[in-house]
Amino acid sequence: MEDGTSWSPRHTEGTASSSTTTTADRAERPPTRVELTQTCEIRDLLDRLADKWSLLIVELLGQGTQRFGQLRRDIDGISQRMLTLTLRRLERDGLVRRTVHAVVPPRVDYDLTPLGATLLEAVEPLVAWTRAHRDEIAEARSGYDTQAAAGAVT
Repeated sequence: MEDGTSWSPRHTEGTASSSTTTTADRAERPPTRVELTQTCEIRDLLDRLADKWSLLIVELLGQGTQRFGQLRRDIDGISQRMLTLTLRRLERDGLVRRTVHAVVPPRVDYDLTPLGATLLEAVEPLVAWTRAHRDEIAEARSGYDTQAAAGAVT
């Protein structure tokens, strides 16, 4: 224990100066935004949507139904395994629908579910912003990298 740290237990629950929140306090008031975003389901979904590929796949499927091979060709740098995993996760979350056609060779199509379409509505402004500012961001990165290489960035 650090110097100056009290060894005596402190019981402040229920006092007016208590900075801790009791279970009873939480039951009497609606949850805060922080408490709402700390649930595992929300963190898990936000992590999934913020990964490297998910929003790009949602944006591509917003153009219409796509086959696996077409998605793989359209997404530079994604491996077959990563595309498969990302599509499965999006399907599990109810954002993407997978349709297997009983033909030889098998054909699998992917499209957005109605829920996925609502996510696309939220993502489209972000994608548009990214496209509109990609040159400025590339320029800023280049300038930063030049300064970092010269030792000017700490």
